[in-house]
Amino acid sequence: MSLEPALAPTGTATDWPVLSAHERRVLGVLVEKAKTTPDVYPLSMNSLVTGCNQKSNRDPILNLSDVDAEEALLALQKRVLVARITGGRVERWRHCLYEAWKVNKVELAILAELLLRGPQTEGELRARASRMEPIADLDALRAALGPLTERRLTVYLTPEGRRGTVLTHGFHSPKELEHLRTRHHSAADLPEDTEPAPTNSSADSPRRDRSGSPESTHGLEEARAEIAQLRDVIDDLQNRVAVLAEQMRQLQEGLGLNQHA
Repeated sequence: MSLEPALAPTGTATDWPVLSAHERRVLGVLVEKAKTTPDVYPLSMNSLVTGCNQKSNRDPILNLSDVDAEEALLALQKRVLVARITGGRVERWRHCLYEAWKVNKVELAILAELLLRGPQTEGELRARASRMEPIADLDALRAALGPLTERRLTVYLTPEGRRGTVLTHGFHSPKELEHLRTRHHSAADLPEDTEPAPTNSSADSPRRDRSGSPESTHGLEEARAEIAQLRDVIDDLQNRVAVLAEQMRQLQEGLGLNQHA
């Protein structure tokens, strides 16, 4: 049975707590796995750490230990953002974000992607979040971002409505948020029809779109985002195989099949 409600009521604007890098990663992984591999959710500690440290769909790459993950979980549990599931052979964890943040399924997928990767463009975010919940196009993404931005769950780092605008989640510290705004400030100040200087060799130049039109550049950004999404799907399948292999190993150990005479 799914643990996700079809729709949660929208809350009002508020100041959200600052989450550490480990807490963001843990929450992002719990949401991601609930949506992409529901058969292994809620997550055991081993599966959670594996998800936190995987090299796909993550930025930055982390190397959390069991202790790191447990500390993050306990801090999140105090804020009623996660819950411990006991009673089975292995202790498991689930998120409580629908109740805590009053968001719907698409909104939570967007927030999870931002928690997993940090700042990104709208095009990147739409393609990546679509692996968890369908988001038809940028207009659909922006419709979902509207309430999130009003409630400060998402924050634009560059002006809205421009090509390549960048946004992030609302759980940064003020200092960290200012640093992110400064980092993306130069790109935001470029004229809308200005493209960065090419970094590829001249051999790539025949393949470049020289029209410079907003439509062609937007289409290129969407194509790149779609390719990134396909790579993410492949990575998700590989991670699912790894999780199933771990489950099989645990089952064999439980049955004593791995014990040597």
